Amino acid sequence: MKEIILTQPKETKDIQVTLKDKLKTVPKKPGCYQYKDRNGTIIYVGKAKNLYNRMHSYFVGSHDAKTTKLVSQIVDFDYIMTTSETEAFILEINLIKKYSPKYNIMLTDDKTYPYICITHEKHPRLIYSRELKKNAGKIFGPYPNAKAAKGIVEVMNRIYPLRKCRILPKKECLYYHLHQCLAPCIQSVDLGLYENICNQIQSILKGNVKDEIKRLQVLMEEASNKLDFEKAIEYRNLIHDLTLIGERQKMQGNAQDTDVFGYYANQDYISIQVFHLREGKMIERNGFLYDNYDNAKDVFQDFVVQFYLVNRNPLPKSILLCEGEEEIYNQALNHKVIIPKIGKNLELVQLVCDNAKQKIEELIRKKEIEYQKTTGALDDLASLLELKELHHIEAFDNSNMLGMDAVSAMVAFIDGKPSRKLYRKYKIKTVVGANEAATMHEVVTRRYKEKENLPDLIIMDGGSIQVNSCIKALEEIGETIPVLGLVKNDHHQTESLLFQGKTIPIDKRSYTFRLLEQIQEEVHRYAITYFRSQHSRSTFLSSLDQIKGIGKVKKSQILKLLKEENFKEEIKKLKLTEEQIQEVLRLLDQ
Repeated sequence: MKEIILTQPKETKDIQVTLKDKLKTVPKKPGCYQYKDRNGTIIYVGKAKNLYNRMHSYFVGSHDAKTTKLVSQIVDFDYIMTTSETEAFILEINLIKKYSPKYNIMLTDDKTYPYICITHEKHPRLIYSRELKKNAGKIFGPYPNAKAAKGIVEVMNRIYPLRKCRILPKKECLYYHLHQCLAPCIQSVDLGLYENICNQIQSILKGNVKDEIKRLQVLMEEASNKLDFEKAIEYRNLIHDLTLIGERQKMQGNAQDTDVFGYYANQDYISIQVFHLREGKMIERNGFLYDNYDNAKDVFQDFVVQFYLVNRNPLPKSILLCEGEEEIYNQALNHKVIIPKIGKNLELVQLVCDNAKQKIEELIRKKEIEYQKTTGALDDLASLLELKELHHIEAFDNSNMLGMDAVSAMVAFIDGKPSRKLYRKYKIKTVVGANEAATMHEVVTRRYKEKENLPDLIIMDGGSIQVNSCIKALEEIGETIPVLGLVKNDHHQTESLLFQGKTIPIDKRSYTFRLLEQIQEEVHRYAITYFRSQHSRSTFLSSLDQIKGIGKVKKSQILKLLKEENFKEEIKKLKLTEEQIQEVLRLLDQ
């Protein structure tokens, strides 16, 4: 077994000896361990049946890149012994909650699921919340789709006149006048009426909306007969919303409220899916995707417990898991957990696991497509041009209007992706009129005289004129960088490539062509945007020259103020006449 070399910290040799000696003292008992970085910060918390074996496993043998990265940052550790693996499990959850180690899966990094609650107040409210206190009221959810949950609450609050204000005001509010509140702030309300309203809301939230829809249809027809079309439209919209709420679910499950957990893992990722079944119906499932730093089974186990203990999601009647030890879960959660072996529950768990697997496969496909669009396209381009490799590409484009306000722009792509921090803008200094060759010669000379961060390939958004001008400029400054021209047809569309004096055809359906198109569009966008800003500035300057009494000093002051958000207010502070100010503002509006 080969020992891993810790390369991250300084004084590595001394640290290795310290860790190696300290690891020998670790007991072969259950417990929790905490790994620390050079600053003493806890970066990972784990549990083990056998602390000695588990902790040694990190520092011997080969690991994937992610685990190696974790190990490279470990300079010290602590551990706490427990009497059982279950105690270690619960202690681990508490330590993770306390220290939030960056290499642990922390559900608290994600938003909690929203819920709908009918509060247990004298004058109840119907609320949407992600943070529900114990005994807050009758709870429905969780709803992975937050927008849907908010929509349900809004609809219910329009239909049923429960209290809307968090604190009772001293006088009635707008909701009372809209007939959406019983106004307990100014009048007594029969508690039996509240009970009746709450029962109707509970019935609707369980999917029983037929009676309410029938009642609203009667009201809509009455309003329509009275020519109160605005009210009729409101009832129609409420009917539509209620229909969506009560729409029959595609997936039926156990009649009792159930959460179903499943996962799938490969060497890089862990995908965890959670299905929530309420009143025998599945309300949208949600998933989580994490980097795989640890044993997948342990990660899944931690996730399930954190879902309830750390993130404080209400426990349903039943929890179904794809695997694990029921006793550990039951003790940690103080709740019955089922790991089904046969029947419909097993089929449901397998379905959740299949969804988790699908998410990872989807991610892999996306990465493959991303590779083909970037690195793969670069490799194909390098092969097409017979270059050793392509990593850094720069592209140029010019823009002017009949030779006026001439500018040029350069964009950079690293590994097939835009690197905007390397973009450059050039205002043409030495060329008069529309001269593509001279403009390109000036810009290329100015860029590569810097002798810094040179690309593997230069792309000219044009044919032989631009390419030859670029090559000449490079020769004059002593640089030899390959130059590729994008040859266009009569419709100004790229048709072929010009490289080293040869015209090379290219498949327009290939990812290589798409990458070149992307680079071409990006450099054109960048150049034209810069030209427009310069042209607008020039036009504005020329117009300022026509205003009587504004000289170079005042013009300079006005230009500085153009960058201010409150330009119109700042311009009034200059020592200008009212007529001059109005004329400047008129030009700005144009």
